[in-house]
Amino acid sequence: MRLSREKLNKLAAASTEQLAGMSDVEFLEGYDDIRQELRRVLEDLLVSEEKLDKAARQKIENQTRIIPEGSAEWNILYHKYYNEEVKKLGI
Repeated sequence: MRLSREKLNKLAAASTEQLAGMSDVEFLEGYDDIRQELRRVLEDLLVSEEKLDKAARQKIENQTRIIPEGSAEWNILYHKYYNEEVKKLGI
């Protein structure tokens, strides 16, 4: 899933606000540093998710017969292959 830079910034800022509002969370770095690191982590997660998605789709495309996207079989295979790729990463 691709998110715009603006949406990533808003998500990171909202997450930082939520963390700052928790009584059991103490920031050891500045607010902006935390927000920027959250944004970087979110970007990394989205890039990783995109790679998993592409790998799962590629496996479906490599089947000997054509499986239409959106069909029940395609959905089952997509989830199976996606989960296989996640397991390879040890997540």
